[in-house]
Amino acid sequence: MTDEIPPEGQWGDGGYPGWYERVTGVGTSVKDAILVPALAVLTALIIGAFIIAITDVDTLSVWGSDPGEAFRLTMSGIFDAYKALFVGSVGSPRALTETLFAATPLILAGLAVAVGFQAGLFNIGVNGQMHIGGMAALWVGFSVSLPMFIHIPLAILAAIAFGAMWAAIAGFLKARTGAHEVITTIMLNFIALFLVNYLLKSSLFQEAGRNDPISQQVKPSAQFPNLGDYRLHIGFLIALGAVWFVWWLMYRSTIGFEFRAVGFNPSGAKYAGMSVAWIYVAVMAVSGALAGVAWSNQILGLEPYRGISNFAGSIGFDAIALALLGRSNPIGVLFAGLLFGALRAGGREMQGAAGIPVDLVLVLQALIIVMIAAPELVRAIYRIKTPEDEGTATISTGWGG
Repeated sequence: MTDEIPPEGQWGDGGYPGWYERVTGVGTSVKDAILVPALAVLTALIIGAFIIAITDVDTLSVWGSDPGEAFRLTMSGIFDAYKALFVGSVGSPRALTETLFAATPLILAGLAVAVGFQAGLFNIGVNGQMHIGGMAALWVGFSVSLPMFIHIPLAILAAIAFGAMWAAIAGFLKARTGAHEVITTIMLNFIALFLVNYLLKSSLFQEAGRNDPISQQVKPSAQFPNLGDYRLHIGFLIALGAVWFVWWLMYRSTIGFEFRAVGFNPSGAKYAGMSVAWIYVAVMAVSGALAGVAWSNQILGLEPYRGISNFAGSIGFDAIALALLGRSNPIGVLFAGLLFGALRAGGREMQGAAGIPVDLVLVLQALIIVMIAAPELVRAIYRIKTPEDEGTATISTGWGG
C-alpha cells in the first residue's frame, strides 16, 4: 500500500482512474448507468441476429436463386429464435419462475463483485468464496438437526462467516503487503477448489458407501421451501433483501461512505482519517459474505441438495459481467441478473423450439460484456455525446477560480 498521490492525468474526472471509471461505471451519471448498458444489450441482440442468419446454412443456399424468399426465411428464423427466447423466459408462470430461479445466485454473486468495484477492488475470487461459504452451509445443513426457522438462518450465517473469512485473506494481504487483489483472489480460487475436492472425499462430508466427491444430503429442515409449485424458492427473496442491504450499506451508512471514499481516492481517504488498510479488509469481507450466500442458495435450494466437485460452476465469473452491466450499482445488478437469468431460462426454449444452439446464449452474454467493457465504442456507434463533447461551463467563486 502506497501513500503516493497518482501522477496527474492518471485519475479521471471525479477522482477515479479513467479506465476504471469507464469500465466499471463507478461514479457515472444516471444517464450512463442506464443508457449505455441498454444500448450494449441492444447491440448484442443485433449482432446475435446476424450470427443466427449466417449460421442458417439451408437459408444461405437460397440467397443465390431467390433473394426475396431467402430474406423472408432469414427474418422468420431470427424472429422465431428471439420469440422462443422471450417465451422461454417470461412467456408463462413457469418460465418466469425459471428466470427468477436462474437469476438468484447471479444477483448475489454480482453484488459481491459490485461492492468491491465501489471500493476500487477487483474481486475475481467470488468462485472460491462461493465454494468455501457453500461448504460451510452444507456442513451445517446435514450435520445438525434443528427446526427449519433456526436451521436455515444458521446455515446461511455459516456461509456468510466462511465466505467473508476467505475473501478477507486477500484484503489483508493487500493492506499489509500491497499484494494485488486480482492475483491473490485468483490463487485463492484454486486453493478453494482443491480444498473442496479434498473435503468432499473426507469422512466429514462424503456420503457413506461412495468413493466419488459427493457429499451427504442436506436435511429437509435446512432446505429452502419453494414459493409455489415451481422451483423458485425463498432464495430469491434473500437476493432481494441483499440488494436492499447493499444499497443501504453503500449509500446510507457511514461505512459505505468510507468504502466509496477509498475507492474514489485512497490517499484522500487516509488524509481524512480513514483506515484504508482496515477498509480493504472490510470490503473484501462483505464481498465474500455475499458470495457465500450466493452458493448457500444453490446448496440449500437446489436438488439434490448435495455438494459436488466444482459446484460453483462459472457463476463467480459471470458475476463480473453482471457487476459491469449493472454499472456497480445494486439496483443495476438486480436488473442485470434478471437479464442473464432470462437468457439462461429462455436459451433452453430457443434450442428446443427454434433449433438454435444454446451456445448462442453464451455468445450473446459475451457480446454484452464486450460492449459494456468498451463504453466509448457504444457511444461512438450511437453518437452519444459525453460532457466533454457537449462542453461544460464552470463558475467558481473560490480562490481557485
